[in-house]
Amino acid sequence: MTERSPMLAPWFRSLSARLLLLTIFFVMLGEVLIFVPSVARFRLNFLENKIAAAHLAGLALEATPDKAVTQDLANELLLHVGADGIVLHKPNHSTLMIDSDMPPTVNFTYDLRDDSILSLISDAIVCLGRSGHQVLRVLGVSPKDPNILVEVLLDEQPMRREMWDFGGRIFALSIALSLIAATLVYLSLQWLLVAPMRRITSSMIAFRANPEGFSRAIEPSTRSDEIGIAERELARLQQTVRQALRQSARLAALGTAVTKINHDLRNILSTARLVSDSLVGSEAPEVKRVVPRLIDAIDRAVSLCSGTLNYTREGAPPLVPGRFLLATVVEELADLLELKGGERPLLLDRVPPDLAVEADREQVHRVLMNLLRNSMEAGAQRITVAAEIENGTARIEVVDDGPGLAPKALANLFQPFAGSARPGGTGLGLAIVREIMRAHGGEITLVESTARGTEFRLSLPHAVTEELARGVLRGQAASGASVRVPGE
Repeated sequence: MTERSPMLAPWFRSLSARLLLLTIFFVMLGEVLIFVPSVARFRLNFLENKIAAAHLAGLALEATPDKAVTQDLANELLLHVGADGIVLHKPNHSTLMIDSDMPPTVNFTYDLRDDSILSLISDAIVCLGRSGHQVLRVLGVSPKDPNILVEVLLDEQPMRREMWDFGGRIFALSIALSLIAATLVYLSLQWLLVAPMRRITSSMIAFRANPEGFSRAIEPSTRSDEIGIAERELARLQQTVRQALRQSARLAALGTAVTKINHDLRNILSTARLVSDSLVGSEAPEVKRVVPRLIDAIDRAVSLCSGTLNYTREGAPPLVPGRFLLATVVEELADLLELKGGERPLLLDRVPPDLAVEADREQVHRVLMNLLRNSMEAGAQRITVAAEIENGTARIEVVDDGPGLAPKALANLFQPFAGSARPGGTGLGLAIVREIMRAHGGEITLVESTARGTEFRLSLPHAVTEELARGVLRGQAASGASVRVPGE
């Protein structure tokens, strides 16, 4: 089944569309938050203007000797003010009044002296929601003379009509401002964010489809913000992945080539080994001197081919776990490598005799063999293998007094075909060691490597001691092996 490459989202589901809708929504929300206080302020100004006009109309009473006017003049004054009644309360407790022929019944009373912004907004919303003719009794201090309290009777419907007209103008202006602001914000974010993100996304999709194509790499811009950083990091990531793919392709080709020639090479080496075995019985001094080195060279060639093939095989090495004493493996290696004295380096065994681990014995044997051989080939005169249990994990240390690893080996440690510490080496040894340790759930780390020596630390889980280890020893004794049980 062919996997389909991801496509960019349609416009109506894209980041651009969501950005446009959110921009319009938030701008409209801001306009609504401005609209309500604006209408409340318009209502307050309307009522204050009525208070001021009523004060001016009441001054006509001051010009008459008896502080009164004819009903016709009173009706005309009230018509100009737009009120049904006016009362002026002066500081000397005198009152001037202008009434219509039939004063209306008051429905609501508002005192502008005590209103807060919240109450003004609430009254404006209630006013917009009412209908019909409602008579309002409005009290307020005259803007012309703060010592005079003005009382006005008003029909609410004309004020409501003007409030709706004002609200319509504000709404139309809000729509226009919202569209302009949303367009500008949308275009700005489209230029600053969406378009670069679409370019990055397109590059990622194209690179996924063909990561080895040079034309698929993104060209980073010169921006210094987060988008520019993301573009440059994506370009570096693509370059790193491309290099890793090329290296993997070369390694795969190498593994294929080695597999193809392995059969013929093994036949050649087998023939050479048979010929060398036939020379072992020769009495010629020169042959006796050369044959051991020839056999050793052939064995190393076979081992090198096998190691290369094993490493190119995908996945971790197959494990056959079992419980065994770590000290027995170190003892075997000391005998095998002749590390008990003489001209060979001296091996100091610091592994507790009752320390047992749950692992593949052959693979652990291979790991320690590799590290000990590396120390010997580096010229170490003393090698120490120590171990202890920490939280159920065996901590194994391999320390030598050699000259330390070369700078090239340190820079490419655990890297196959690059981390060899000696001329002509493949660098597979430590790479295979790390693969084996990780297959067990453990790890190998380089603690230090100086002119005074090198120290590697291994960790193996599932380590036990004392009673469980005694059971292992008793099992070995029951099988006929010559062992000593600690403490018995």
